[in-house]
Amino acid sequence: MILKQIAIFIENELGRLVEITDFLGENGVNLHALSITDTTDYGILRIVVDDPESVAKLLKKNGFTVSLTDVVVARIEDRPGGLSAVLRVLADAKIAVEYVYPFLSHYEEGAFVVVRTTNAEATKALLETKGFSGFQGAK
Repeated sequence: MILKQIAIFIENELGRLVEITDFLGENGVNLHALSITDTTDYGILRIVVDDPESVAKLLKKNGFTVSLTDVVVARIEDRPGGLSAVLRVLADAKIAVEYVYPFLSHYEEGAFVVVRTTNAEATKALLETKGFSGFQGAK
């Protein structure tokens, strides 16, 4: 399943991450997945939420710099080698993976990972033909 991910650019300042997560929580935003990377001056918080367009508007309205990008969410087996099975399919098809991060919650359907590639549509189609299902819980 292809979903929109929100990337939030944040300053590398003590307490800034908790301010953002407090803000999201106070506004009823449930985080399905998140990843954070940093550079010397700033960080990028990537999140998957139920209504990314509305959440992005809320964040922008409150002074945050954000962007929306397509990502693929794939169900993996929750066992050693489960992630490798997805990555092998993509590598064999010469689809470049930019980054991967896990869902925060465990769902009855199994474990899930967020995969950002150079071509979300091709990634989704390929994974479906190889038997990997997507996440149905987020919109």
